[in-house]
Amino acid sequence: MPNSTELPFVDDYLPALLAQASTLISEEFHAIVLTSGFSVSEWRILATLTGSEGMSIGGLAQVALAKQPTVTRLLDRMEARDCVQRYAHDSDRRITMVRITLHGRQIVGDLIVQAKLHEQSVLRPFSAKESKVLKATLRKLIELHRPIA
Repeated sequence: MPNSTELPFVDDYLPALLAQASTLISEEFHAIVLTSGFSVSEWRILATLTGSEGMSIGGLAQVALAKQPTVTRLLDRMEARDCVQRYAHDSDRRITMVRITLHGRQIVGDLIVQAKLHEQSVLRPFSAKESKVLKATLRKLIELHRPIA
Protein backbone atom coordinates (compact mmCIF):
# COMPACT_ATOMS: atom_id res chain seq x y z
CA MET A 1 0.00 0.00 0.00
CA PRO A 2 1.53 3.38 -1.00
CA ASN A 3 2.36 5.92 1.62
CA SER A 4 -0.25 8.72 1.73
CA THR A 5 2.43 11.23 0.64
CA GLU A 6 3.30 9.21 -2.46
CA LEU A 7 1.74 10.20 -5.74
CA PRO A 8 -0.29 7.70 -7.74
CA PHE A 9 1.89 5.91 -10.28
CA VAL A 10 0.75 7.85 -13.38
CA ASP A 11 1.19 11.16 -11.56
CA ASP A 12 4.88 10.44 -11.09
CA TYR A 13 5.68 8.39 -14.23
CA LEU A 14 7.47 10.43 -16.87
CA PRO A 15 5.91 8.87 -20.01
CA ALA A 16 2.41 9.33 -18.57
CA LEU A 17 3.15 12.92 -17.59
CA LEU A 18 4.60 13.74 -21.02
CA ALA A 19 1.65 12.12 -22.80
CA GLN A 20 -0.92 13.95 -20.68
CA ALA A 21 0.82 17.31 -21.06
CA SER A 22 1.24 16.84 -24.80
CA THR A 23 -2.37 15.83 -25.34
CA LEU A 24 -3.84 18.62 -23.23
CA ILE A 25 -1.66 21.35 -24.72
CA SER A 26 -1.89 20.06 -28.30
CA GLU A 27 -5.68 19.72 -28.25
CA GLU A 28 -6.00 23.43 -27.44
CA PHE A 29 -4.04 24.37 -30.54
CA HIS A 30 -5.46 21.64 -32.78
CA ALA A 31 -8.85 23.34 -32.57
CA ILE A 32 -7.25 26.37 -34.27
CA VAL A 33 -5.59 24.15 -36.91
CA LEU A 34 -8.86 22.45 -37.80
CA THR A 35 -10.71 25.75 -38.23
CA SER A 36 -7.99 26.84 -40.67
CA GLY A 37 -8.83 23.95 -43.00
CA PHE A 38 -5.86 21.69 -42.22
CA SER A 39 -5.80 18.32 -40.56
CA VAL A 40 -3.53 17.98 -37.53
CA SER A 41 -1.25 15.70 -39.56
CA GLU A 42 -0.99 18.24 -42.40
CA TRP A 43 -0.15 20.93 -39.85
CA ARG A 44 2.55 18.74 -38.32
CA ILE A 45 4.07 18.09 -41.74
CA LEU A 46 4.09 21.75 -42.75
CA ALA A 47 5.38 22.85 -39.34
CA THR A 48 8.13 20.22 -39.48
CA LEU A 49 9.23 21.32 -42.95
CA THR A 50 9.17 25.02 -42.06
CA GLY A 51 12.73 26.27 -41.68
CA SER A 52 14.14 23.05 -43.14
CA GLU A 53 15.94 22.61 -46.43
CA GLY A 54 14.01 19.38 -46.79
CA MET A 55 13.90 15.97 -45.19
CA SER A 56 13.31 12.36 -46.06
CA ILE A 57 9.79 10.98 -45.88
CA GLY A 58 10.94 8.62 -43.11
CA GLY A 59 12.43 11.47 -41.08
CA LEU A 60 9.33 13.56 -41.67
CA ALA A 61 7.10 10.72 -40.48
CA GLN A 62 9.17 10.35 -37.33
CA VAL A 63 9.05 14.03 -36.38
CA ALA A 64 5.41 14.52 -37.46
CA LEU A 65 4.38 11.49 -35.36
CA ALA A 66 2.78 9.56 -38.22
CA LYS A 67 3.35 6.28 -40.00
CA GLN A 68 5.27 6.53 -43.28
CA PRO A 69 2.38 5.26 -45.50
CA THR A 70 0.09 7.88 -43.91
CA VAL A 71 2.64 10.62 -44.59
CA THR A 72 2.98 9.47 -48.20
CA ARG A 73 -0.81 9.73 -48.69
CA LEU A 74 -0.88 13.15 -47.05
CA LEU A 75 2.01 14.32 -49.23
CA ASP A 76 0.04 13.29 -52.35
CA ARG A 77 -2.78 15.65 -51.31
CA MET A 78 -0.43 18.39 -50.15
CA GLU A 79 1.63 18.22 -53.32
CA ALA A 80 -1.56 18.56 -55.39
CA ARG A 81 -2.31 21.73 -53.38
CA ASP A 82 1.26 23.01 -54.06
CA CYS A 83 2.16 22.99 -50.37
CA VAL A 84 5.08 20.56 -50.63
CA GLN A 85 7.44 19.24 -53.28
CA ARG A 86 9.11 15.84 -53.42
CA TYR A 87 12.55 15.37 -54.95
CA ALA A 88 15.32 12.78 -55.05
CA HIS A 89 18.10 12.80 -52.45
CA ASP A 90 21.37 14.20 -53.85
CA SER A 91 23.49 11.12 -53.22
CA ASP A 92 20.92 8.32 -52.86
CA ARG A 93 18.16 8.29 -55.48
CA ARG A 94 16.25 5.67 -53.47
CA ILE A 95 15.46 8.27 -50.80
CA THR A 96 12.60 10.65 -51.50
CA MET A 97 13.01 14.05 -49.94
CA VAL A 98 10.30 16.61 -49.22
CA ARG A 99 10.42 20.38 -48.87
CA ILE A 100 7.80 23.01 -48.25
CA THR A 101 6.97 25.26 -51.21
CA LEU A 102 6.64 29.03 -51.16
CA HIS A 103 2.86 28.56 -51.29
CA GLY A 104 3.05 26.13 -48.36
CA ARG A 105 5.11 28.61 -46.32
CA GLN A 106 2.58 31.35 -47.05
CA ILE A 107 -0.32 29.15 -45.99
CA VAL A 108 1.29 27.92 -42.78
CA GLY A 109 2.73 31.30 -41.77
CA ASP A 110 -0.39 32.49 -39.93
CA LEU A 111 -0.70 29.16 -38.11
CA ILE A 112 2.90 29.45 -36.92
CA VAL A 113 2.17 32.90 -35.50
CA GLN A 114 -0.87 31.44 -33.71
CA ALA A 115 1.19 28.46 -32.51
CA LYS A 116 3.77 30.81 -30.98
CA LEU A 117 1.02 32.78 -29.24
CA HIS A 118 -0.43 29.54 -27.90
CA GLU A 119 3.01 28.50 -26.67
CA GLN A 120 3.41 31.83 -24.88
CA SER A 121 0.10 31.31 -23.08
CA VAL A 122 1.11 27.77 -22.07
CA LEU A 123 4.47 28.97 -20.72
CA ARG A 124 3.16 32.14 -19.07
CA PRO A 125 3.19 30.62 -15.54
CA PHE A 126 6.91 29.86 -15.92
CA SER A 127 9.89 32.18 -15.93
CA ALA A 128 11.92 32.60 -19.10
CA LYS A 129 14.69 30.51 -17.51
CA GLU A 130 12.28 27.71 -16.54
CA SER A 131 10.82 27.68 -20.06
CA LYS A 132 14.28 27.49 -21.59
CA VAL A 133 15.31 24.64 -19.27
CA LEU A 134 12.06 22.76 -19.96
CA LYS A 135 12.53 22.95 -23.72
CA ALA A 136 16.21 22.02 -23.50
CA THR A 137 15.35 19.04 -21.32
CA LEU A 138 12.67 17.85 -23.73
CA ARG A 139 15.02 18.24 -26.72
CA LYS A 140 17.64 16.19 -24.86
CA LEU A 141 15.09 13.44 -24.06
CA ILE A 142 14.07 13.35 -27.73
CA GLU A 143 17.69 13.23 -28.86
CA LEU A 144 18.51 10.39 -26.48
CA HIS A 145 15.49 8.27 -27.44
CA ARG A 146 14.90 9.00 -31.13
CA PRO A 147 15.65 5.98 -33.30
CA ILE A 148 18.36 6.49 -35.87
CA ALA A 149 16.62 7.16 -39.18
